[in-house]
Amino acid sequence: MARVDITHRFHLRVIYAQTDRMNVVYYSRYYEFFEAARTALLRKIEVSYAGLEREGYRLPVVESHCHYHGSATFEDLLTIETYLEEEPKVKLKLAYKVFNAGRKEPIVTGYTIHSFVNSDLRPVRAPQQFNECLRRHAGQVLED
Repeated sequence: MARVDITHRFHLRVIYAQTDRMNVVYYSRYYEFFEAARTALLRKIEVSYAGLEREGYRLPVVESHCHYHGSATFEDLLTIETYLEEEPKVKLKLAYKVFNAGRKEPIVTGYTIHSFVNSDLRPVRAPQQFNECLRRHAGQVLED
């Protein structure tokens, strides 16, 4: 696999509905934050999920992990860094770091692995145009 080393920074303010009774972000919400950041990264490099789906591709999550180092609360401003290291063949791995404003260490780290599949949910190679988009942005640090 060819290295692309793309980093994207996505900013999000925690809303009340994302917190639990202890006023901290509920643990599963970080997967939603990962999805929002991942979608923003793809949009930034001119790839749309909807476009992939129109072409018959799907990208289900086949593995995920989230490690909690700290917490966020209502109204905190978070930055989610998404990192894509390599061009995918069939599987696409994205790594995430969630930072709370003003902190140097991440409060959450994790990753998701997605498999390119067709409409019958059979694994397929990543579309050539997808990897071309990645190559155009190789080595870049992007921000919303």
